[in-house]
Amino acid sequence: MQTSVGVRTIFGMNTPIFHSLCFFLLATATGVAQSPPNIVIVMPDDMGYGDMGCTGNPVIRTPHLDRLASESAQLTDFYVSPVCSPTRACLMTGRYNYRTRVVDTFKGRSMMDPEEVTIAERLKQAGYATGIFGKWHLGDNYPLRPQDQGFDEVLIHRGGGLAQPSEPIENERRYTDPILFHNGEQVQTEGYCTDVYFDAAIDFMKQSRKAGKPFFVYLPPNAPHGPYHDVPEDLLKYYQSIDLTPALGKNKSEKHRDSVARVFAMVENIDQNMGRLDEYLTDSGEKPNTLVLFFTDNGPNTNRYVGPFREMKSWVHEGGIRTAFFARWPGQLEPGHKSDRIAAHIDVLPTLLAAAEVDTPADVKLDGRNVLPLLTGKADDWPDRDLFLQTHRGDAPVEFHHFGMRTQEWKLVHPTGFGNESITRDKPFELYRVGDDPGEATNLADRHPELLTDMKRRYHAWLKDVSSTRPNNYAPPRIIIGSDKERTSHLSIQDWRVGDSAGWGANGVWEVRVVDEGPYDATIRWDKAIGDHDVTLRVGDARFRGKLSPEESEVAFSNIKLPTGEADISVVIGRGDPRRDQAPRFVTLERT
Repeated sequence: MQTSVGVRTIFGMNTPIFHSLCFFLLATATGVAQSPPNIVIVMPDDMGYGDMGCTGNPVIRTPHLDRLASESAQLTDFYVSPVCSPTRACLMTGRYNYRTRVVDTFKGRSMMDPEEVTIAERLKQAGYATGIFGKWHLGDNYPLRPQDQGFDEVLIHRGGGLAQPSEPIENERRYTDPILFHNGEQVQTEGYCTDVYFDAAIDFMKQSRKAGKPFFVYLPPNAPHGPYHDVPEDLLKYYQSIDLTPALGKNKSEKHRDSVARVFAMVENIDQNMGRLDEYLTDSGEKPNTLVLFFTDNGPNTNRYVGPFREMKSWVHEGGIRTAFFARWPGQLEPGHKSDRIAAHIDVLPTLLAAAEVDTPADVKLDGRNVLPLLTGKADDWPDRDLFLQTHRGDAPVEFHHFGMRTQEWKLVHPTGFGNESITRDKPFELYRVGDDPGEATNLADRHPELLTDMKRRYHAWLKDVSSTRPNNYAPPRIIIGSDKERTSHLSIQDWRVGDSAGWGANGVWEVRVVDEGPYDATIRWDKAIGDHDVTLRVGDARFRGKLSPEESEVAFSNIKLPTGEADISVVIGRGDPRRDQAPRFVTLERT
């Protein structure tokens, strides 16, 4: 006991030396790995449960993922959110996304509160080198970027994906040779986007190894998210040449067949990169001490093969929220072990921190559990729990709107439609024994009214709890303008606020906090020339007026000073709001 007190006093509980010593003592006592494990998370975007050979897909080629599955322990009842940003917030924090201000995927609703403690921050404090390669989708500006949230090395696209409004106009919707952002700087890359991410991740692992540091690599490629216009050509030709009928689902149209061929080409490219990753880990000798997790962010982005389940991305039936979960850690997790205990994205942070012998964040209410005992097979008496999965369009969750609730035996579903900001149609509640009915075919709600009432009561208590996490719980965090951390701020329509209008909206405001009056050089950019117009840039009470000529697609303002404090930024064309085809693509503010 005296030695333990001395170690804590000399080294400190949260220092790299202390954690290394913990692992040495643990290794001496139990024979586990003698250094903190490397950690790799691979989470493709919009890849469904059924997009692998090992989950029963009869046509796709995924030999490397199939091998990973055979070498892994698996959680067979693993859940994520119906769409991407909510899953990413849950993954990063170990908390339900409604605690983090992330409620949707655009219009400022996908920006995570900067005060949230991420897994990258905890592992970095424990001596890990931390890197992200691919899709962040939790905020594009300071202090919301991954480099502000614990990641040492960052190579990402902005917003929700390539070929979306947040990408640089010059990228022209490319997945091949995309323009990405490396530690905040715009860079031109070469190769298919998924290849670029894996190349950079492997290089980062090599650098971390040379530095003698364990690495945490988060690899969330934007593939196979649409659009599907730019996919690996050789793989596309293969999938266009074979009969995809067994994997098409109900839709057998030629258009759908072509879309699925393009998705499968992107998935096989991911599989090839998983092979390259495994080759590096094997050749470098890091494989025995590397914990690899593989799962996806939501269900498939088209209505295709999804195993025994029902529906697709954005749905709260199993096909939209249930994913395969592979965990490979040689010598620590038994290949082929499977647990059917329910688990979810919120469990990843506490589980990985336990694997790395890192304390969970102090004074932070985690919703997730450490499921390492499930993966090791040492969970003798695992208590039941409630899992809640709710996401729909809108600024805040609406009670009972488009949610699923899962216990070990039961699942309550109210599928009122992801695309609606409120409940617009009367839909009955659905109650299933998912273990016996994975396809959710037999609604038992009428047979168990007391259970239905009790589960609705528990859901109500959960929503009240997560909604009271902080004052103004669902107000987006403000983008900070003028910080030394980000001297040039690019504001895109990904994060502007447009109320309850459909789609991206015709006009909106960016909610910001200006911390330095400047001066600034400001530029408003459009996708193309929109004609001869007077243009006003509004920043709080300040007005800056310019002229857009017929042949130009940008207006510049030089040496302007901004009012400090909270402000809304907007663009006015002529005397009123622009039409949708006149909405600006970016407002850029560069502190000079």
